[in-house]
Amino acid sequence: MARVLILGAYGLIGAELARQLRQAGHEVTGMGRDPATARKVLPGLAWRFGDLRALRAPGDWAALLGGQDAVVNAAGALQDGPEDALEAVHHHAVMALAEACAAGGVKLVQISASGASEAASTHFMRSKARGDGAVLASGAEAWVLRPGLVLARTGYGGTALLRMLAAVPWVQPMTLGKVPVQTVGVDDLAAAVLAVLGGEVPAGRAYDLVETEAQRLRDVVQAMRGWLGFRPAKLHLPLPSLMLWPVTALSDLFGRLGWRGPLRRTAVKTLKGGITGDPAPWAQTGAARPRPMAESLAAMPARSEDRLAARMALLMPFVLVTLGLFWLLSGVIGLIQAEAAAGILTLEGWPRWAALGSVIGFALADIALALALAVRRYARRALWGMILLSLAYLGFASLFTPALWADPLGPLLKVIPQIMLALVALPMLESR
Repeated sequence: MARVLILGAYGLIGAELARQLRQAGHEVTGMGRDPATARKVLPGLAWRFGDLRALRAPGDWAALLGGQDAVVNAAGALQDGPEDALEAVHHHAVMALAEACAAGGVKLVQISASGASEAASTHFMRSKARGDGAVLASGAEAWVLRPGLVLARTGYGGTALLRMLAAVPWVQPMTLGKVPVQTVGVDDLAAAVLAVLGGEVPAGRAYDLVETEAQRLRDVVQAMRGWLGFRPAKLHLPLPSLMLWPVTALSDLFGRLGWRGPLRRTAVKTLKGGITGDPAPWAQTGAARPRPMAESLAAMPARSEDRLAARMALLMPFVLVTLGLFWLLSGVIGLIQAEAAAGILTLEGWPRWAALGSVIGFALADIALALALAVRRYARRALWGMILLSLAYLGFASLFTPALWADPLGPLLKVIPQIMLALVALPMLESR
C-alpha cells in the first residue's frame, strides 16, 4: 500500500478520495488551506497545510512531499476571486508540483475536468489545460484524469446546483435543457484513482472519466428530482438562456465579496458548451468503466438530510437577501424618520439630544450589519450581530417604551420572527 498525499482533501472530490483510499489500505495525508474546515470534514485524517497560490517553485513542495509515494491533486477553484487565483492554483503550483514529483520519484495523479483545453471559452478550462500539460511534460510518472459532471453524496458546486433546481416545488424552471451532459459517480472516480495507483493504467496521458452515453441537462435534473424523492413537476418552464446573464452578473458581483455561488459566469459558460468527454481511451485500459447516471444515483440512496439540504440551498439566497434588505431599510428609514422616532423617547422623558443620538446610532448599526452580511467572511458575525442587537432593541423598548408591546401594529412582536430567521440562516452558511 502507498503513502498518498491528497491536495484539496476536504473538497467534494478530495474528501471522498481520502475516505476510499483509506478504506483500500493506503496511508492518506490530506492537504488544505483551512485547518478548521479540514478537521471538521475529516477529523481522523493526518493533515498538512499550505496555500497553493504560494507554492510556485519545486522547492516549495519539498516538505509537503517528504515521505510520500504519490500525490493526488484534487484542489481547484472555479473563478478568480478574493481567495482564488486560477492561474496560480491550476497552472503555476501544478507545474512546480510536477517538477518536484519528477525529481523525487513521486507519482502524480492530476484530477482535471472534461473539456479542459487551451481553446476553451473559460479561464477555468484553459488554466486547467495548462496545468495538465505541465504535468504530462514534467517527466514524472503521472496521469491526468478528467471527470465529467461528478455525482456525489455531498452537495457542492455543480451537484449543489442540480439539487437546488430539483428542489423547486411544483414547476421545473430550466434553461440550456438540451445541453449534453456526461456524468461520473464519485465512487467510480475513486475507483479510477485506485486503479492508477495499483498500476493498472498506463502513465503519461490524459483520460476522460465519463459515462458512455450523454443525456440532456433537463433529464439529469429530472433524475435528480426523482433521486431526492421530490414529486414530478406539474409544469416544465423552459426559459431563454439570455435570462441567465443577469443572474450570472449578480453572482459574479457577490463572488467578488467572497460568495462562491454555483451560477457564476464560468459555471454557466462551461455548462452552455456541454459537459462531455471521450470514454474510449479509459475503456481501452481495461479498468472499470464509469457507470451510467442511473446506476451512480442508485448506488448512493438519498437521505432525508439530502432533501432538506437541497431545499435549504434553494432558500438560502432569499433568506439572506430578505435579512439584508430588512436591516438596510430599517436603518435608512430610521435616519429619515429620526426626529419622529426620537419624539417617542422624548415623551418618555429623554433629553432630545440623547433620544436623537440613540435613534441615529441604532440606525447606523442596522446599516452596518446589512453591509457586513453582504461580505461572505463577515456574514456569520453579521447574523450574530443582528440577533444580539434585536435582543437589545427588545430589552431597550421593554424598559423605556413598554407600551409598544401592545401596539396593534406589533413593532416589537415582529422582531421575534426576524431573530428566528437569522438563527435559521446561520447553518445555511456552512459550506461543508
